[in-house]
Amino acid sequence: MEKTVAFEKNARNIFFHILTRCNLACRHCYINPEQHGKQTLRSATIKHWLKALMNETHKSNLIFIGGEPTLHPDLDLLIRAARDMGYASITVDTNGFFFNRILEKVTPDEVNYFSVGLDGSCREVNDRIRGKGSYDKCVAGIQEALARGFKVSLIYTVSRLNLSDLKNMPNLLKSVGIDRFFIQVIGIRGRSAQQKEHKLQLTKKEWSTVVARVADRAATLGIRVTYPKVFLDNSEHFECAGLVAENYFVFPNGRVYRCPLCEDFPLHAYVFEKYKLKPRPPINEMDLFQLTIAEGCVMNKLIQPANLSYDKRGRPRYKIACCLLKEEISGRSSKFKAQG
Repeated sequence: MEKTVAFEKNARNIFFHILTRCNLACRHCYINPEQHGKQTLRSATIKHWLKALMNETHKSNLIFIGGEPTLHPDLDLLIRAARDMGYASITVDTNGFFFNRILEKVTPDEVNYFSVGLDGSCREVNDRIRGKGSYDKCVAGIQEALARGFKVSLIYTVSRLNLSDLKNMPNLLKSVGIDRFFIQVIGIRGRSAQQKEHKLQLTKKEWSTVVARVADRAATLGIRVTYPKVFLDNSEHFECAGLVAENYFVFPNGRVYRCPLCEDFPLHAYVFEKYKLKPRPPINEMDLFQLTIAEGCVMNKLIQPANLSYDKRGRPRYKIACCLLKEEISGRSSKFKAQG
């Protein structure tokens, strides 16, 4: 059974890039140091910004991200500080190397999830994307985290580089002991936007058949799967999370975006000036969200239009959904869920 639900109105998600440095050079990495900054934020600054981003009347969820967030020497202290501020959930998005002995410095009660990126079911596929030796190190990190009692989810960024291997992931997840799986669509920004020799995005047919089939297979193994809806039929209603939900994508140079598709450009809706979050004057992403087009997502049309298709009369064959609209499958049932 499938059910489409509206964006969650009473929650705020903070995706906080506390640094842009990383030990890997993944081919699909969206980090753009020229647009996002190259510094590692001081802990005092991070705490001030966390306070400014906190919504005391709505549930606030925090995702520490990078770069590689475990490279920050004070990550454990920042996790505890966020807990003390009242953040409802704390996730750390990591490549699985778990630097600075982070697994020894925090407890499962302090971190809701370590969400680990792995882009292949074997060394050959994953290491071609993430670098030699990354598969073994990541799997070992996952196993250690699970052994210590942490909840671990896995993120798989699907593209033409690893689409054929996606079908092998449910069995790997089951064997390792992971029960939460995020299939992520590749964004054509950062490093992936520079790879002109590859058409990395999937077609509508590939996404709707291959990805959906793998998600269903994983669900039959007791794995909870979340992935973007991506494509809408022309009869389906389009809704933009930037207008109806609260998602904030924070970068070390003080830029704060509401839409991740905008992150390669100075279109950010907010900026931190010292310790205050201030809206930016027009024209920024919030102004663009107001536009209504037949293709659905305005930002997709402007920034990564290669996933669109038109008939002979120039009409779009389908719409592109907001990138934050997710389908969630648990067991044999599914529903659409939105972040925000």
